Amino acid sequence: MSPFHVPYKIDPQYTKKVAYFCMEFGIDQALKTFSGGLGYLAGSHMRSAYDLGQNMIGIGILWKYGYYDQIRNQDSTMNVLFLERFYNYLEETDIVFEISVDKHPVKVKAWYLNPETFGTAPMFFLSTDLPENDHLAQTICHRLYDSEPTAKIAQYILLGRGGVELLRQISFAPDTYHLNEAHGLPAIFDLLYEHKDIAKLRDKIVFTTHTPVEAGNEVHDTDLLKRMGFFHDNDLPLVREVSGIDDSRFNLTLAALRLSRKANGVSKMHGEVAREMWSPHADICEIDHVTNSQNHKYWHDPELSSHLNQNRDGEWLLRKAEMKRELFKEVIDQTGKSFREDVLTIVWARRFAGYKRADMLAQDLERFDKMLNSIDQPVQIIWAGKPYPMDYGAINTFNNLVRICRDRPNCAVLVGYELKLSKLLKQGSDIWLNTPRVTREASGTSGMTASMNGSINFSTYDGWIPEFAQDGHNAFIIPPPVPGQDWSTIDRNDLNAAYRILQEEIIPIYYKDPQRWLSIAKNSMREVLPFFDSSRMAHEYYEKMY
Repeated sequence: MSPFHVPYKIDPQYTKKVAYFCMEFGIDQALKTFSGGLGYLAGSHMRSAYDLGQNMIGIGILWKYGYYDQIRNQDSTMNVLFLERFYNYLEETDIVFEISVDKHPVKVKAWYLNPETFGTAPMFFLSTDLPENDHLAQTICHRLYDSEPTAKIAQYILLGRGGVELLRQISFAPDTYHLNEAHGLPAIFDLLYEHKDIAKLRDKIVFTTHTPVEAGNEVHDTDLLKRMGFFHDNDLPLVREVSGIDDSRFNLTLAALRLSRKANGVSKMHGEVAREMWSPHADICEIDHVTNSQNHKYWHDPELSSHLNQNRDGEWLLRKAEMKRELFKEVIDQTGKSFREDVLTIVWARRFAGYKRADMLAQDLERFDKMLNSIDQPVQIIWAGKPYPMDYGAINTFNNLVRICRDRPNCAVLVGYELKLSKLLKQGSDIWLNTPRVTREASGTSGMTASMNGSINFSTYDGWIPEFAQDGHNAFIIPPPVPGQDWSTIDRNDLNAAYRILQEEIIPIYYKDPQRWLSIAKNSMREVLPFFDSSRMAHEYYEKMY
């Protein structure tokens, strides 16, 4: 076939060809190729690449069952549904090729997402769900982040080696291969097998890491990776030589840091944490940072922004109340609870994971109930988020919150936290609560899009927050922990600080000083731009990384 060209006018400052590999893309609610923050980030990047006219293509996997649909059991606790997806707006291509997975030939088909469909860079999604494949090969693209180790490795081979073979098929020769997380690492070993020269190859690779704890970075049995074809047909001595990993356990992130020209963390703080964390390891590349951001055009409410820009405070308040009512329609539909637009509404919504501490405020039910049951200054709280379907600790936290909320009329737990519900929550909340243990959140982007919609961040001092937040001016901040404290002490101090700030600052300001509340919300809306719009991020990747 003739060489593929990005089908829109390329801005002269973005002519370098880039292939962007990612396991998930949160492009649109209708395209179930995402699970959470990494996908939302990648989706915003693709939208801004289109807005800026960048010479980039995205490469992902067409997940037959998506991540999962979050549904309820009879008692309202969480259940998992895998539902087959169909997309007639994706364009069939005649691109079918073969890769090897676990010494078996696997056919791969590419589907194309036209830039005009959702306003993104051109994107290709790979699928093994073909009749020519046996059942096991077909299942490679069934479930995003499959928990079975060999299935997971097969998915990485599909993304990495399949992505490189796709580029050959369409004759798109990138100046830069961008691996967003280490899942696409087999791409490097495929290119190494073809070109042999690791120094020249390294010059074309950039790598984004998102995990700020070394133990959280993925490690697999080296022999298993070799057997399955993760390293293509490169001999193990060569793999060990170029990766510097002479071990029975192969660390994907460490290998990516040694095989890339440059890497980046996803906030200024994360860049510092990553450099310190990986500094004991020799021969890693430079680790810079490019702070994550989100696509303002997609996420913001145009009417609310117009009222802000024209200083129409009365209309701004009316629109915010309308947005709260829209959110509360979802609350009453899911839970039967009727929330009020004149009540301070706090939302905690993101992936459920232990370090994010979704249930922090509920750790002290006496103070929790006193806050919720106040006659003069009541509070409403909403939780939402998807745990990994096999993270039983996080699922237990979700279900415990469901039980806590059952007999409390002004708190609720929602299911189905995807792009549509995420937007409703950000537009309808007054406070966006973010409670990760400090240094554990690499970036966190949900608060950015909350700010774009007049919701005020109430957060620990982690991720992107230190680059944005000014306490009492555009956000409310839980003070950073004292260095050297154990986690139980940090958790207790953060809980006490959160309730003090709620009771002494946030709640009184909302009810007794509405002008100051409005000022903080407007400061938040104004000051989240332009830095935390993904157009800045997409430009910075070209400037710093490509």
